[in-house]
Amino acid sequence: MVACKICSKKSELISTSLPICIDCIREGSERSLKIIERSHKDSRASFDLPHKPPKNGKVECPMCGNQCRMEDGEYGFCGLRYAKSGHLRTKGVGWLDWYYDPLPTNCVASFCCAGCTESGYPKFSYADGPEFGYKNLAVFYRACSFDCLFCQNYHFRESLGKRVSPEELLEKVDERTSCVCFFGGDPSPQINHTIRFAEKAKEKQRKLRICWETNGSMQLPYLKKITKIALESGGCIKFDLKAYDEKLNYALCGVSNKTTIDNFGHVSHFISERPNPPLLIASTLLVPGYIDVKEIKRIARFIAQFNPKIPYSLLCFHPQFYFRDIPVTSRELAYEAYDAALKEGLTNVHIGNKHLLLL
Repeated sequence: MVACKICSKKSELISTSLPICIDCIREGSERSLKIIERSHKDSRASFDLPHKPPKNGKVECPMCGNQCRMEDGEYGFCGLRYAKSGHLRTKGVGWLDWYYDPLPTNCVASFCCAGCTESGYPKFSYADGPEFGYKNLAVFYRACSFDCLFCQNYHFRESLGKRVSPEELLEKVDERTSCVCFFGGDPSPQINHTIRFAEKAKEKQRKLRICWETNGSMQLPYLKKITKIALESGGCIKFDLKAYDEKLNYALCGVSNKTTIDNFGHVSHFISERPNPPLLIASTLLVPGYIDVKEIKRIARFIAQFNPKIPYSLLCFHPQFYFRDIPVTSRELAYEAYDAALKEGLTNVHIGNKHLLLL
């Protein structure tokens, strides 16, 4: 049992790494803000990353919503870009891992995408149902524009790995590859690499869906490009909505979610251009103690205002990274959140990682 540093409430759903209850986070006192910043400073220091997006320099990075402004010798929040001699420099892009995932796969969109359902056949899919015998090229980018204390893929911070050019990655697309999914980390810090790959992939002139699974923090010019690519290829953009409340997002992820919220609304305007398979998909990780039914209601209401048919997946949490002391999502929370999302008007709600409910 951990006691909240603000109100002294004790709960097994409060982490030692973020010792504030959800109510006190939402209240947003100066004292809670200092505790939150200390938590992210600790989580970033072990990987030699800046604990918050720099804002005092003259060199601005145009990639994501963090809008880092760096002084000479200073790195941006993602750890890839830095300032030198008054100019923006980079360690390069294409820091990634890749692997094949047989279809149907367990990706966030598997309950509604063209590779795992009848959606999108025959224009975007090779089968009137799950594409058995085909595969997804899963591309994991080793950088991120958020600092989620509950990160389910935190190992990417341990090294950048090796660089893979768009041309080299394109060689991995063989005759049985029917879709590509960019995730991570997050593709947003290296979004230009995903776009270069997609532009070259179009030259193959075959069915190849291009999808992004992202926190949605890329700057608008890049978002417009990937929206067009996803639309034309039959792919989707999967927004991981960590929270709706900006204070809660800051507590959990170390940065604002304003760009994510704005970008989600932007993509929603294109849903009618290709309703099947769905272009826009949302998901939220049900982190016990920090994402409650109240938050799910707010997220679902936000989604439904654009289109109630937008698919929404509620993902079950497994203890990871700095939230190793938080239990797995309970069956009670999962189904209460599911019912709440439906009551707020959404018509296509899904519970992902259901196997974790058995732990």
